[in-house]
Amino acid sequence: MGSDWIEMPFSAAVMVNPGAPLIRGREYPFVDMTAVSPTSRCAFASESRIFDGGGSRFVAGDILMARITPCLENGKIARFCCAEGQAAHGSTEFIVIRGRDGVTDTAFAYYLTKWEGVSGYAISQMTGTSGRQRVPTSSLDYLTVAIPPLPVQHAIAYILNTLDDKIELNRRMNETLEAMARALFKSWFVDFDPVRAKMEGRWRKGESLPGLPAHLYDLFPARLVDSELGEIPEGWEVGTLGDVAEHPRRGVQPKSIEPATPYIALEHMPKQCIALSDWGVTAGVESNKFEFRKGEILFGKLRPYFHKVGVAPVDGVCSTDIVVVAPRTAHWFAFVLGVVSSEEFVEYTNAGSTGTKMPRTSWAEMARYDIVLPPKAVAQTFTERVRPAVDRIIAAIHETRTLATLRDTLLPKLISGELRVKNAHSTILEFDRPTSKEE
Repeated sequence: MGSDWIEMPFSAAVMVNPGAPLIRGREYPFVDMTAVSPTSRCAFASESRIFDGGGSRFVAGDILMARITPCLENGKIARFCCAEGQAAHGSTEFIVIRGRDGVTDTAFAYYLTKWEGVSGYAISQMTGTSGRQRVPTSSLDYLTVAIPPLPVQHAIAYILNTLDDKIELNRRMNETLEAMARALFKSWFVDFDPVRAKMEGRWRKGESLPGLPAHLYDLFPARLVDSELGEIPEGWEVGTLGDVAEHPRRGVQPKSIEPATPYIALEHMPKQCIALSDWGVTAGVESNKFEFRKGEILFGKLRPYFHKVGVAPVDGVCSTDIVVVAPRTAHWFAFVLGVVSSEEFVEYTNAGSTGTKMPRTSWAEMARYDIVLPPKAVAQTFTERVRPAVDRIIAAIHETRTLATLRDTLLPKLISGELRVKNAHSTILEFDRPTSKEE
């Protein structure tokens, strides 16, 4: 720590619950606790609500720190992201933090709040019953922090922001790639757009349409025919998911699993997102698990309405509340992924779930799902178009985990002054230094 760093109470270094210019009775953006994710720096408005004078108030860029267990313990601290100058309100369970003019920069204050010295202290101050503990805002008056000069704050925030910017870029890219894959699946296998385009003369041999390159023309028929599932493309068949996918039941016992093996449980799986960027390790697991392989599809069978479906980014093991789904042959991969990650399939599994408090679906139920099966050539072409996007999603997941590890390594050292800003660049280079045999 430099001699020009100044120690002061946290609540003197930043503004706590500074408020915002909201007018009672008017509608403003509203942020609830579900909008704050431990994996994202940004919290966006959940909806618009009439401001009634209660709850938290903040402006663009302000820091929202959950003050309730288990939200704060799960790392729910984010900045409100919207148009500059926009005011909003939110949950009563937020403590709002803003940089103090001439003392702290808000971007630096965000990382200061994320630092274990502040967030860990806040957790230790929680009061109330075990199921509903809160951080008293007044407890922040008794936390002393060391604050560097503003130029150093700006440099620290710039280094950490650069890493977070890349993490956020990867997240958005993955969302875009997934949306494109979903749209293509719906176009080809739900709306039958290629067939309708040929029927209506909008697509002719040798021509291309959006999503329909000229060389794909002969893959699709020019006619729809009746079936028990309604109109389907001529030459296609009605079948079930079990015709093209299987559940490889590779059960493993705890004693046979290496402690460092990647482990995915339901809490690691995000909702409505095939990018599985979070996992733990099996050290300490005590019950039987299922083994999965990189590229296989994981489907959360407990409370399937949560829509937890993703592609495994590594080899590992998972909870038995997750069904491992694999295509029977490789060319069915993207089609199977499109089916099991669709809203319609999730609704089907939810409707067929058994159990009142803890409803579960099963592979037997999933396998009976009726689908329209395209010819293998169409399925293979679809996989060839979607597989590169899935591979990019997985590559971005691994890059993001590396960047997050680097950020989490640098953050406490920079915030505490253990690592000077001028040395952070060399630390980044050392962290990223290749470890190939050529070295």
